[in-house]
Order: sequence, then C-alpha cells, then structure tokens
Amino acid sequence: MLENLLPGVQHLQNIHPIVVHFPIAFLVGAALFYFLGWIFQNQTLSTTGLLLLILGTISAAAAVGTGLYAEDGVMVSRSVREHLLETHETFMLVTLGLSIVLAIWASIARPFPKKSRLLFLLIFLVLLGIMSVGADYGARMVYDYNAGGKACSQPIEFSR
Repeated sequence: MLENLLPGVQHLQNIHPIVVHFPIAFLVGAALFYFLGWIFQNQTLSTTGLLLLILGTISAAAAVGTGLYAEDGVMVSRSVREHLLETHETFMLVTLGLSIVLAIWASIARPFPKKSRLLFLLIFLVLLGIMSVGADYGARMVYDYNAGGKACSQPIEFSR
C-alpha cells in the first residue's frame, strides 16, 4: 500500500529515511520559537516551542528506533560501518537523550523554564549542533556510500 502512495519507497532498504527529517524540522523549529519567545517575552511563542519540542522528541525516538531496527540490514562495508554508522548512531542517541531531558524540563516548568532559561537555550543549541553533525554522518553514508539505495554495487569501502 505504501508503495502505491509513495512509489519511491520501493527503492528503500527500510523506512528510516522517511522518518529522519521530522525530528530535524521539529527540533529546529522548537529552538527558533523558544528563542523568539525569550526575545519577545511571548508566552504563545514559548508554548509553540514546547509543542514542537515534544513532537521533535517523539519523532526523534521514532527515527532512532527505525535506525536501530534497520542497522543490521544496511548494506555498507565494515569500514563504513565503523567510521560512519556507529558515529552517526552515537550522535543521534545523544540527540534523543538531550531532547528527552529538555522536553521533561520544559514540561515541568511550562512552557519555558523561568530559572536557567539561558542554560536551557544553550543546551538546546548543543543539541542542534550534535544533531547536525550526526545527520551529516547519516547523509555521508547515503550519498557517499550508497547506504540507502541501489545506485551502485555494494559494499563501497570507506575513503575520506
């Protein structure tokens, strides 16, 4: 059924590539709304940030889950697995952990912690940096080593 709705899906080894973009969008959006809520002292913007943070955390859990499920089936060489996949996995697990911590913190101090707001925003920036680096490792696997498709023969050995 999914193949009829999204014909490109038939070329995927797993659904992880479909899921990974949601946490990126939601978490970047959450950080933006939290920053604007802080600058303009606007509760509505901060509440939107909280909702996006919760959606980002849920979608990050889905992305990590689908990635862990797909890990053994990804057709890459051992060298690519060691240099890229394992590092990608570590960065994204840290991203998920930080997003859980921030979501719990923000949910308790709704919608935006009054104390330690700057620390909250700094941790969020660290999260975005870690997520960006982790996403880059994932993109390298897909675009440099064909980890997500059938464009060329497998496996391709790691090279800088």
